[in-house]
Amino acid sequence: MAVFTWEGRTRQGTTKKGVMEAATEAAVMAQLRAQMIVPVGVKAKPKDIFEGITLPGSGPDAKILVIFTRQFATMIDAGLPLVQCLDIQAEQQENKVFQDALRTIKSDVEQGSTFADALSKHPKIFDNLYCNLVRAGEIGGILDTILNRLATYMEKANALKAKVKSAMVYPSTILVVSIGVIVLLLVKVIPVFKKMFEDFGGALPGPTQVVVDMSEFLQAWIVYILIVVAAALFAFFTARKKVPQFHYQTDAIFLKMPVFGSLLKKVAVSRFSRTLGTMISSGVPILDALEICARTSGNKVIEGALMKTRAAISEGRTIAEPLEASGVFPGMVVQMIAVGESTGAMDSMLAKIADFYDDEVDQAVEGLTALLEPLMMVFLGGTIGGILMAMYLPIFKIAENIR
Repeated sequence: MAVFTWEGRTRQGTTKKGVMEAATEAAVMAQLRAQMIVPVGVKAKPKDIFEGITLPGSGPDAKILVIFTRQFATMIDAGLPLVQCLDIQAEQQENKVFQDALRTIKSDVEQGSTFADALSKHPKIFDNLYCNLVRAGEIGGILDTILNRLATYMEKANALKAKVKSAMVYPSTILVVSIGVIVLLLVKVIPVFKKMFEDFGGALPGPTQVVVDMSEFLQAWIVYILIVVAAALFAFFTARKKVPQFHYQTDAIFLKMPVFGSLLKKVAVSRFSRTLGTMISSGVPILDALEICARTSGNKVIEGALMKTRAAISEGRTIAEPLEASGVFPGMVVQMIAVGESTGAMDSMLAKIADFYDDEVDQAVEGLTALLEPLMMVFLGGTIGGILMAMYLPIFKIAENIR
């Protein structure tokens, strides 16, 4: 199996892009046509230089889990017994942790455990969503269908996560490189200029004196600054993990941040819609589905809103009312969910919402990159250029005096 990137047009004329795993380009085109998408371009995705590299003792990555799920669904559909499927999958896994987990799951199934219960004993590999969907597939006798649906969900969820990472990694990298270059200039380069200026004598121009003072301060305090920054980061992440109220407040701040907050909210809406839609269409009860959506939302504010929605539904209210009252979800999303409830097509409506917000995330990432790229370049060029200009001012003054 290989991974392909594709681009196509829907019946409405909109352009869609994505990533798909298939044996050949022709297979990708066939799947796109089956989804009513006219393929425009299909090409093999370039391999990541870190692909296949895992740390010792780490479990399978998302790609390995998707491949396992697809292959397992195919084997179940072909009529192979569950234990034999697990045995075959365990033998072909290269990841030692995943291989051992599959062998343990096989042993539990042989001893009479259900497949879902056996999976739930390995929460670091198979999360609540995975186990609950498998349980629904076992009860309904449609395990192969559920596994295929689960693999599709995981592919789209991973693609969404990759988009967000790409939006965050670029500005973070530029910022770190900029700070590194500035620190290097102040600690290593400026002292050389300072010694040269002292040999010439005379007072330094104002901008040059400021840069020299910054250099002296950084040389004297850089170790303490690094310790304070490391301690602050450690305290921040520890507080988010240990103090629920602090976690909630910081998540609320993240959602209100300019530019980034809008992106995070769109990602959360897309993840919620796709997760809930997948679980409802697979036969998972709405209360269980909402609880899992809340736990996997990745944001305490959204988790709280979904848990309140769950409590309201258990009291007999509709899902749309408490979602609207939360103020977290956009009005369009609430209205579409209300229509889905009234027509009995909640799962398909949620899938449409997720597809729409996937496209919104694409546009937000492109806009964010377009906005941050010139800002970062101006910051880097302006700061370094300003430092260099300040250091050359005395040289210009010396040259003028000599002339």
